[in-house]
Amino acid sequence: MNTPTPGASSAHAAALTAEYAAIWAYGPIGVRLTGPTQEAARDAEATHRRRRDDLVLHLTDAGDSLPADQAGYALPFPVTDEASALRLAVDVEERTAGFWQAAVAATSGAERERALAALVDCAVRATRWRRTAGITPLTTPFPGRTA
Repeated sequence: MNTPTPGASSAHAAALTAEYAAIWAYGPIGVRLTGPTQEAARDAEATHRRRRDDLVLHLTDAGDSLPADQAGYALPFPVTDEASALRLAVDVEERTAGFWQAAVAATSGAERERALAALVDCAVRATRWRRTAGITPLTTPFPGRTA
C-alpha cells in the first residue's frame, strides 16, 4: 500500500479539474471534425471520461473532497473550423499533460505510475493531433511543462 505524498490529493484534484475541462472541450472540437479525425476526438473524450471516473473513485476512496465540474469552460480561442478544432485538441492535451506532470511530481509508487501513464497518453495524443493539423514541431521536449 502506498502512503500518499504531501500534495498528492491536491495534484489529483487539479488533474480532475483538467479532465473535466478536456471532456467539455472535445464537444466543440468534435462538431468541427469529420471521418477519422472525429472518431479520434470521440476516442480522446472517452479516455478523458475514464480518467475522470478513475480520479473520482480514487479521491472518494481516499476521503478527499471532489472539485466541482463547471457547466462550461472558456475556450482559449474560437473554434470555427477544422483547423481551429485541431489546434484546440493540441492545446487541450498539452494543458492536461501539465496537470498530470504536476501529479507525477507529487506522487509515488502506483499513484506516480498512473499519473505518468496519463502524462504520456496526453503527450502522444497531442503529437497525433499536431501531425493531423500539420503543426511543427510534432513533439515537445518536455510534455506538460509550460515554460
